[in-house]
Amino acid sequence: MNHFQKNESKETFFSPVSTEEVPPPPPSLPKKPPPKIYGSNYPLSIIFIVVNEFCERFSYYGMKAVLTLYFLYFLHWNEDTSTSVYHAFSSLCYFTPILGAVIADSWLGKFKTIMYLSLVYVLGHVIKSLGALPILGGHIVHTVLSLVGLSLIALGTGGIKPCVAAFGGDQFEKTHEEERTRYFSVFYLSINAGSLISTFVTPMLRGDVQCFGGDCYALAFGVPGLLMVIALVVFAMGSKMYKKTPPEGNIVTQVIKCIWFALSNRFKNRSGDIPKRQHWLDWAAEKYPKQLIMDVKALTRILFLYIPLPMFWALLEQQGSRWTLQATRMNRNLGFIVLQPDQMQVLNPLLVLIFIPLFDLVIYPLVSKCGINFSSLRKMAVGMILACLAFAVVAVVETKINEMAPPQPGPQEIFLQVLNLADDEVKVTVVGDDNNSLLPESIRSFQKMPHYSKLHLKTKSQDFRFHLKYHNLSVYTEHSVEEKKWYSLIIREDGESISSMMVKDAENITTNGMTAVRFLNTLHKEVNINLGTDISLNVGEDYGVSAYRTVQTGEYSAVHCKTEDDDFSLNLGLLNFGAAYLFVITNSTHQGPQAWKTEDIPANKISIAWQLPQYVLVTAGEVMFSVTGLEFSYSQAPSSMKSVLQAAWLLTIGVGNFIVLTVAQFSNLVQWVEFTLFSCLLLLVCLIFSIMGYYYVPLKSEDIQEPAAKKIPHIQENTINLETKNTKL
Repeated sequence: MNHFQKNESKETFFSPVSTEEVPPPPPSLPKKPPPKIYGSNYPLSIIFIVVNEFCERFSYYGMKAVLTLYFLYFLHWNEDTSTSVYHAFSSLCYFTPILGAVIADSWLGKFKTIMYLSLVYVLGHVIKSLGALPILGGHIVHTVLSLVGLSLIALGTGGIKPCVAAFGGDQFEKTHEEERTRYFSVFYLSINAGSLISTFVTPMLRGDVQCFGGDCYALAFGVPGLLMVIALVVFAMGSKMYKKTPPEGNIVTQVIKCIWFALSNRFKNRSGDIPKRQHWLDWAAEKYPKQLIMDVKALTRILFLYIPLPMFWALLEQQGSRWTLQATRMNRNLGFIVLQPDQMQVLNPLLVLIFIPLFDLVIYPLVSKCGINFSSLRKMAVGMILACLAFAVVAVVETKINEMAPPQPGPQEIFLQVLNLADDEVKVTVVGDDNNSLLPESIRSFQKMPHYSKLHLKTKSQDFRFHLKYHNLSVYTEHSVEEKKWYSLIIREDGESISSMMVKDAENITTNGMTAVRFLNTLHKEVNINLGTDISLNVGEDYGVSAYRTVQTGEYSAVHCKTEDDDFSLNLGLLNFGAAYLFVITNSTHQGPQAWKTEDIPANKISIAWQLPQYVLVTAGEVMFSVTGLEFSYSQAPSSMKSVLQAAWLLTIGVGNFIVLTVAQFSNLVQWVEFTLFSCLLLLVCLIFSIMGYYYVPLKSEDIQEPAAKKIPHIQENTINLETKNTKL
């Protein structure tokens, strides 16, 4: 037996051999076995680890589910910036696991790494929740707090990701392999359970609960933060029961050093006089053991196949960003339930739980019975094709949504609607311009306009002169307008004559799925309108116009209003998804004040149920690609390289998020074109991957060389089989 330990230094120093007999160490007392769950061989400590993982995954996925809409509606970023920051955060979450693994294996150990980084995780949640409080500072404060909080969360969740599952596996004895396997099944079930529940619950906390006059993002971030506190407390409670293995060195760093040394050594010895070696990694033989070099060779064969993989993740990861933004522009009323746009993400973990047993027990066996050799690489290629089809469906749905959306004014154009609040019809004409009558017929009193009319400008801003023909009167009015804007020309009675006022409508006529309302008050008194909890507004007297306010969709049959000397109710009717309404408060009947309703923006017509096919396709692709890919990778690499493969797999997800970030920030493409681009890119990558897989020769399990217990280790300077009893290294 060789008592020498592996030493990475170039020189080995020996101290003189002692001739004195060293007394044998006293026998160690037998270790007390860890407490077990009653009637089983499962360590009691795994309960704390599984509950910790459930709470942590609830915390992470719950916070992430509402993140895109938080950027869009609370921080008021545009869709591209919201998407870019979302994927930058996701990318960081998949790069930090390498840091966590290095810290755990080389310095602190798994237990301390989980504890310390969980504290960072909790701090990130606290800062993130504070950044969602409207009363705390302004826009810059909210932005800074959000970015700092997200950075800490990324460090925390990524840092503990490679530690928790492995730490749970460490709790089992070597004789309890079956129990350990079942533990990992329960562990990953807790991950899916936390994801499934949180992606359904936190959007409800955001949208169904109102605070500070709007959606309650502080609560939607605070509850996941509370779950992370619970996760930390539960994990700490089991501290005395855990089996804590000391850090033993990180294989990832060894692999990186080995590859770097081989490359640098090859570069230093690039002279033609030096004989070539069979493989470029053989240039590391001067410093690293032969077995490690052989393992790294097997690893590089797998990593070469990983090169095309980030493109798949670039598509899959958009469920929480681009797909959620698409859902905001759709009708979310399914009849039996009204969904929040970010709740559609719950389909992914739900379908994963359904598809994994369906594919393993039904689809794959049927394909095998048909005589088709459905290898792992073919399954991954089919998964890529399914993701391509999913994004083709997304592009089609996006074009249908755009067809239903109102057109946008271009350069030197405006959109104008005329609201006739006089008691008789009015004929409106633009004077001295190529724009003829806005409508071929006169506009009746309180007539609902079917659409906006487009007017062309000669410059970026222009004064328009309107001729209003009312009874036998001709009235001329003049108003200034700017290009690319929406306006309402409001005609009102002025004694026995009429006058007009120009009101600028919302600059972004698309409400992004929110329901928006504004009021025009024809009464001679200011009106206070209460639209619900923390939502009230005042509308000035004598044709005062309020700003748009976003409200919950639904039926508003009795909205409480009051003036300085009267209380009354208005029936606003159904406020639908994506619509923007103008309510004119009048008092022309004996029934008291009434609300005349007109649509500035029509409601969303496309149902959110049309997103179901794309979720089915992409989740089926994920099951075929992700599960099969990890299984194939593990089967092709030595056991010593499993953790390196896990790190490389996570890196491909991080790179995929970075691809989305780049495209969203710099492409400036129309959304349906961007979806089509991603679909075509993945199809091209799938073709490249298929060619690479065609020439790949899979290794059989007996061909994968594992370290042998009796193999003589590689020692420099031809020193072999040195045995010594009392030699101090």
